[in-house]
Amino acid sequence: MGSTGMPEIKHDVFPYLKEYKDGTIERLVGTEIAPAGLDPETGVVSEDIIIIPDSGVSARVYHPKHLHNHKNKLPLMIYFHGGAFCISSASDPKYHHVLNLLVAEANIIAISINYRNAPEYPLPTAYEDSWDALKWVASNMTNKDRSSLWDLIEFGKVFLVGDSAGANISHHLAFRAKDSNLLGQLKFRGILMIHPYFWGKEPIGCEVTDTFRKTMVDNWWLYVCPSDKGTDDPLINPLADGSPSLTKLACEKILVCVAEKDILRDRGVSYHESLKKSGWEGSAEILMTEGEDHVFHIFDPSTEKAQKFIRSLAAFIKEEKDPVA
Repeated sequence: MGSTGMPEIKHDVFPYLKEYKDGTIERLVGTEIAPAGLDPETGVVSEDIIIIPDSGVSARVYHPKHLHNHKNKLPLMIYFHGGAFCISSASDPKYHHVLNLLVAEANIIAISINYRNAPEYPLPTAYEDSWDALKWVASNMTNKDRSSLWDLIEFGKVFLVGDSAGANISHHLAFRAKDSNLLGQLKFRGILMIHPYFWGKEPIGCEVTDTFRKTMVDNWWLYVCPSDKGTDDPLINPLADGSPSLTKLACEKILVCVAEKDILRDRGVSYHESLKKSGWEGSAEILMTEGEDHVFHIFDPSTEKAQKFIRSLAAFIKEEKDPVA
């Protein structure tokens, strides 16, 4: 204890949280909770369910209000939220609002996964929770006691979608699915990577001169992932030595979204370029938003650029001809 009576800080993970030497975790952002239910603006209905009782992992399920009036089955979006693996949740008001908008625009059913955060649950917990969630989705295809909601899902059109850390999770789940029996149950039509949280030890692009943010992102990863490989761990650097070949991604198409002012921008660009050169047989596109920073649409979805961006995300899922226009 210091002279002021305040506990001493063990880790300052700016701007997300502080961990004190007495074991207390103080999250500075991403702690708010929005209730599930009917969203009057979009007509989207959501509900919270426990999907993995042993771990307590939950999900928030979204669908259009008049779902049973649909003549055709709807695509399924499995969403993984961002937050550097240490903050936020599926019930974060910012994510809840944007998912209502996206579900309405794309006319889909969505399951937003509430994986457990570090440091209480250090990596690879978030990946394991998310993988268990995928297996839970697949198990409901044949579960006789399942909700009638599942009868309205087109399991041949499943999209893995995430922003930041969630985009990273989507990438790794697509690898893991390749060598599993999951593909016999679910068909991953595409991955939508929104400002993916990829990184590496040696700076590239804007990281070379932006040393403040480079150090900040270094610290985020080193805090949540106890690894002797540091920021070149294949979990955070998909292009590092020892990373799986990008040709093994189990999906048909990928859209990588990057933002001009985002410190993670060049990692997303490099990922897309490497994917195009890898020999992967799918279709890879990239969408750059000029003048914006990391997950700008989450922080303020009311702007003209954010609304256009959300329409582009929906277009990718709806498989319109020009989703990045």
